[in-house]
Amino acid sequence: MSRHDAALSRRTVAITGGARGIGAATARVLRDAGADVIIGDRDVAHLAEAAAELGVRHHPLDVTSPEQWADFVAAAGQIDVLVNNAGIMPVGEFLAEDPAVSRQIFEVNTFGVIHGTRAVAPQMVERGRGQIVNIASAVGRVALPNGASYSASKHAVVGFTEAMRAELAPAGVEVGMVLPVIVNTALGAGVARTRGVPTMSAEQVAKVIVDVIRRPVPEAWAPRWGQPVTKLSQALPRGFQNLARRLMGADNVLTHADPGVRAAYEAEARRA
Repeated sequence: MSRHDAALSRRTVAITGGARGIGAATARVLRDAGADVIIGDRDVAHLAEAAAELGVRHHPLDVTSPEQWADFVAAAGQIDVLVNNAGIMPVGEFLAEDPAVSRQIFEVNTFGVIHGTRAVAPQMVERGRGQIVNIASAVGRVALPNGASYSASKHAVVGFTEAMRAELAPAGVEVGMVLPVIVNTALGAGVARTRGVPTMSAEQVAKVIVDVIRRPVPEAWAPRWGQPVTKLSQALPRGFQNLARRLMGADNVLTHADPGVRAAYEAEARRA
C-alpha cells in the first residue's frame, strides 16, 4: 500500500479498542495511508501512549456507555469510517462462569457494536455515505467449547452486521465485518493451535481490515481462505463436521488454553 492512498487520505476513521493489538495495528496502517485516525479505548493510559506513538488523535471511550459514545463522536467530528474493534474474551467452562462476566462479554462485544452504530450511523445516513466495519471472529460462525459466551456474543455481531447492511445500504452506508481466526494478541494469548491454521499477527489482520475499507465487502476472513473452507465444511453433514473438528483439534483451542500464559489477560478482562 502506498504511503498516501487517495481513497483513504480524505477520510476520518474511528477505531475502538485502539490502544493495542488489532486496533493499534489498523490505526498505523491507516495513518501511513494518510487517513485522519482517531482511536478510542477505556484504558486511558495505554490510549494516550498509543496515540503519541502513532501520531493519531485519541479520546477515551468505554464502548458499553452510550454517553461516552456521544462524547467520542463529538470529539471526532465527521466520521467517515467506524471500525468497531473493541472486544474481550474471558475463557472457561460456562457453568463455572460468573454471570457478571457473561454480561460484560455481551456489553463489550455486542452492545459496544450496537451503541457505536447507533451513535455514528445517523450522521452517515444524513450525508448519504459512510462505512462501518465490525470486527467479529471466526467463532461468530464456528462456536468453540469453553467460549460459549464469547462465541454467542460474536454470533450476535455477525447477525447484527448482516441486518444493518441490509438496512443501511439504501442510504449509501456500507456495513461489513472481518472475522479473524487466531491472532497473536493479548486476547489470543495462550490459546491452543489448530492443525493447518496459522497464527496471524495483528498487522496481518489490520491489512485485511484496511482492504475492506478500501474495497467494501459484506464479510472477510483473516486469513482469507478461512471463509470458503468454513462455508464448505458447514455444508457437510454434522458427522463430517465433527470429524473435521477432531482432526484439526478445533475443540481444543479454548479447552486447552494455557492458564499461566493467559493469567494477566484473564484478570484484566474479568476485572472490567
